[in-house]
Amino acid sequence: MVSNGEEDDPFPVDDGLFAETFSQDTVYTLCGQELKIRQVFGANLGVAAPVWEAALQLCCYFEEQAVELTGKRIIELGAGTGVVGIVAARMGATVTLTDLPLALKQLQANVSLNMPSSGWPSALPTVLPLSWGEDQMKFPSDWDLVLCADIVYLPETYPLLVETLAHLCKSGGLVYLSSKMRKEHGTDCFYEEYLPDVFNVELVQRDEKQNINIYRASPKSGQWH
Repeated sequence: MVSNGEEDDPFPVDDGLFAETFSQDTVYTLCGQELKIRQVFGANLGVAAPVWEAALQLCCYFEEQAVELTGKRIIELGAGTGVVGIVAARMGATVTLTDLPLALKQLQANVSLNMPSSGWPSALPTVLPLSWGEDQMKFPSDWDLVLCADIVYLPETYPLLVETLAHLCKSGGLVYLSSKMRKEHGTDCFYEEYLPDVFNVELVQRDEKQNINIYRASPKSGQWH
């Protein structure tokens, strides 16, 4: 696994830090797959531009725990660079990558960069816009897995995220969430108060050094139907 050395704070004080647009390609080896991930800075992508450590840790968790991804129907929320969903697609899942519209060009570029020479094992990953609490009803509710990497950091979005997850998991899909536990953004509150209203939530991995938690969540029976 390769880390690109990004800062922990996703909200730099100096908004002009990446005033000039530039891209950086980094090669990662994840789940036995070699990926080239392009990060586009200075294009107003904000937190969607970098590869975050929580995304890499989620991929490593899948490998270490031998989580079966082959043949699964998977949707990733707030995909950013798409590294998690692309790994899943390379391993044989049928994947839909979603984010806000401004992030889709970077997502599509990374899908194109990482097509295996023999073609995608299951299907070409689909890239679509999804704004939590607004667009989720346009998507089906029968996913096997919903993947979320470092998307829990804006308290005003927490109810919208839960609403979106509830819709996507109506048929009983599992959610994996990997999060940097930022006290200043009340990340723990999301997992202790918001998500348990609708989901059974289990902490499956804790990295003290990186302050990253990985959770598995399953919908409570009778909720949101």
